[in-house]
Amino acid sequence: MSGRLSVVATPIGCLEDITLRAIRILREADLILAEDTRHTRTLCAKHGINTPLRSFHAHTNDNKVDLILAELADGAHYAMVSDAGTPVVSDPGVYLVSRAANAGIEVEAIPGPSAVLAALCVAGLPVRRFVFEGFIPRSGGDRTRALERIAQSAITVVLFESPHRIHATLSDLERTLGGDRRIALCRELTKMHEQTIRGTVTEVRSGLADPARGEITVVVEGKPADGPVEDIDLGALVDEWQREGLSTKEMTQKLQRDLGWKRNAAYQAILDTLKPA
Repeated sequence: MSGRLSVVATPIGCLEDITLRAIRILREADLILAEDTRHTRTLCAKHGINTPLRSFHAHTNDNKVDLILAELADGAHYAMVSDAGTPVVSDPGVYLVSRAANAGIEVEAIPGPSAVLAALCVAGLPVRRFVFEGFIPRSGGDRTRALERIAQSAITVVLFESPHRIHATLSDLERTLGGDRRIALCRELTKMHEQTIRGTVTEVRSGLADPARGEITVVVEGKPADGPVEDIDLGALVDEWQREGLSTKEMTQKLQRDLGWKRNAAYQAILDTLKPA
């Protein structure tokens, strides 16, 4: 009988940020596949988890992956964790999940902390739609294309960056997006020295210490829309806002804040929608 691979989200900083189900699964599993066993051992000690650990990371060779798959096929229950957050999101776990799924092995998600969602929660930017870019390329044409893609995106973009490259990335964002695009830079989320800097690209760049420290997530506001977004039913939204008693000004502000519209375009669209047929 085939075994099971549990993809377990673990804290991105504060070790208390773990679900009861995640603790149970980590205790019940036959083995924990850990990106860095030293890091995961600290988490296990905090929560009384005595399950054996085995290293699994970006450099794990195919022979070891094949062994893991064979053990799962024989009925083993393994839990996979990354150093922080939800595995498979910008980490090597996606390869094992893909291989396991193709082999007919049960794969289950044990949801929990995510730096992407945590950053979106505190960014203060439109989050109805967003795209996750992860770490953008370090140089060359791939980096240029990634920056241009972010600049032209009509929806919010979330990206990761290392502390020693963040100032160069902010400089490139300022040049590509313009200095007035709003961003939120979230540093050391859920940790003792947690910091969120909000403002324009220029303001955030000047407000960040040099050198920067810690894990960094950047939320970039989408390019302001000049008119209606195709998948938005503005009429339905306005009807809902009217039932809530919102004024025209408040509706306009919601389009600006939540959907990234320019003020004049938002105000005119509200007026057009409110006109009797």
